[in-house]
Amino acid sequence: MEFRIADTFTDSLNKLTNQEKKSVKTTAFDLQLNPANPGLRFHKLSKTKDDNFWSVSANMDIRIIVHKTAASLMLCYVDHHDDAYAWASKRKIERHPKTGAAQLVEVRERIEEITIQTPVIQPPQQKPLLYGEVPDDDLLAYGVPTDWLDDVRLATEDTLFDIAERLPQEAAEALLELATGGKPTQPTAIPAESDPFTHPDAQRRFRVMSNQEELQRALEYPWEKWTVFLHPAQRHLVERGYNGPARISGSAGTGKTIVALHRAVFLARQHPDAQILLTTFSQALANALNLKLERLVGNEPDICNRIQSGSIRGIARELYETKLGEPNIVETGWLKSKLIDVANQTDNHNFTPTFLWGEWNDVVDAWQLETWEVYRDVQRLGRKTRIGGKQREILWSIFRQLWDILDQRNQITWAGLFRHVTDHLTAADTFPFDYAIVDEAQDLGIAELRFLAKLGTCHPDSLFFTGDLGQRIFQQPYSWKSLGVNIRGRSQTLKINYRTSHQIRQQADRLLPSSIADVDGNFEERRNTVSVFNGPTPEIEICDDADAEIQLVSEWIVDRLAHGIQPDEIGVFVRSEEQMHRAIDAIKQAGANPTELDDQVIPAQGAVAVSTMHLAKGLEFRCVAVIACDDEILPLQERIETISDEADLEEVYNTERHLLYVACTRARDQLLITGVDPASEFLDDLNA
Repeated sequence: MEFRIADTFTDSLNKLTNQEKKSVKTTAFDLQLNPANPGLRFHKLSKTKDDNFWSVSANMDIRIIVHKTAASLMLCYVDHHDDAYAWASKRKIERHPKTGAAQLVEVRERIEEITIQTPVIQPPQQKPLLYGEVPDDDLLAYGVPTDWLDDVRLATEDTLFDIAERLPQEAAEALLELATGGKPTQPTAIPAESDPFTHPDAQRRFRVMSNQEELQRALEYPWEKWTVFLHPAQRHLVERGYNGPARISGSAGTGKTIVALHRAVFLARQHPDAQILLTTFSQALANALNLKLERLVGNEPDICNRIQSGSIRGIARELYETKLGEPNIVETGWLKSKLIDVANQTDNHNFTPTFLWGEWNDVVDAWQLETWEVYRDVQRLGRKTRIGGKQREILWSIFRQLWDILDQRNQITWAGLFRHVTDHLTAADTFPFDYAIVDEAQDLGIAELRFLAKLGTCHPDSLFFTGDLGQRIFQQPYSWKSLGVNIRGRSQTLKINYRTSHQIRQQADRLLPSSIADVDGNFEERRNTVSVFNGPTPEIEICDDADAEIQLVSEWIVDRLAHGIQPDEIGVFVRSEEQMHRAIDAIKQAGANPTELDDQVIPAQGAVAVSTMHLAKGLEFRCVAVIACDDEILPLQERIETISDEADLEEVYNTERHLLYVACTRARDQLLITGVDPASEFLDDLNA
């Protein structure tokens, strides 16, 4: 007998108390081991539309709703007695007549019962019907259940989400994409004789649990359904073959990191002798990746042992130490001060310290240009300020002295470390990894990508990247193709947002253009992204002074906690360290404990997370407050004042927008954005 679990079961399990969960898990394991065990208390449900629904007692009050046939048993839902029975009375599992997919369908109610009615003084103007002209055959092809066709036809922009929440996911996603001007792909139709549970859309909500370890992971982390259920589009990208480097993009919340994790595990299972690298640009993100990896395959040590998870710098340093000894890495602040000293002793130039450091960091050091000839001829991609031949000569006289200082002190930069490791691996023709999966790839530096490009020579599909150009905040743009990483034709965009509500995503998207291109001309389209759930409209509040803002944010946190949100489900973000005290004061005033995040610390249980926007990458919270969005703080006035070229100013504004976008899209359900009058000009865009 096949033993299955439905995503509705994991959703409902997460709403129970810890003691109730314990009873449910014990009963679930008993059901998997022996569903015929006489100690299990089955009760046939009579008042349902599906004759195969039964209830199983987990304790005196908690009931598990199961779908039982001669060939299978499936965990569908769990709740207190009356609520569990009420849920089952409104559900049925059926095969869709068009696609053939098994669907868990809510029994159709009249449209009047599911529309949110708002009292009005005057009769409201009739909103246009969204799908009035769409043929029934097309709606069925998108996976809309037959019983819901009439309701879908009457949907307007006001009622769409109310209906979508009651439909199978593939139907809801298609309708939302149609409503936003997209052209959804019709789900695959399978033959009538095929098992409806083998359909790709059925597998995103119903999964066979082959052993007790799989069931244990599903029950241990019910809020992280990605450990069990994948969208068919995600699964296709995870399991397909590539004839070269591939990059998966998508706006915040579309599941790029989840695809990266599953790709690493898929490759480890497909190639039992392969060593897999799972990496990203920061240690904090690497820690989060490693935690997710343990949850995905924690009970499979052979898989875990062959996937090395860590920051790209940590991996490179470890390789350097193994092959070349302890590296003597120069401290960035000291090197920057030496550069300014050398420049001050050089005549006939008016280059600012900011320009000099940018030229060194983004061109000379990044590309490891150690001779005048290569610097003279370099194209300086990503640097907007043009310089002539004479200016280059002066600049090189400064940079040459900096190289000499490093040589005399036997020191290297991080870019130099990557170069030495890359050169050593190339000369030895031995590579420690067969495959590399890189998350948040938009913030990889030149030296890091050059290192990965060498790793990518092992197999055609050795390199797999996930990222979002709209979240690039650390690196200047540069050509991947020039480093041998050509993703043209192997770049895919995820469009379904699972993490962020429609309202938050729609408002945050106003900060960015509808499409973004990299230096090599690869476009990332953002306009057809849809969120699969509704939520409150984000709040934007401008306060008279910092004290008033702290009071407002404090009251907002108190209200969230009063409505059952846990402290660790709240995040507070500011632009820079200088504003951290405003966030911490608001959290403490709310009676909660703050946890200050850094590049090592991840959010702590029972405390409100607080950090700068730069450290928000990869995090998610049910509720987020982005505060201190004042004029001259966002965008940061210090950065603007150091810009001498209008083209460079555009890059500053772009990355500052990206920062705010990253911070806002950490929120799943509720978002508060505050500032002190005069507030950031970016808030005008959010309010547009």
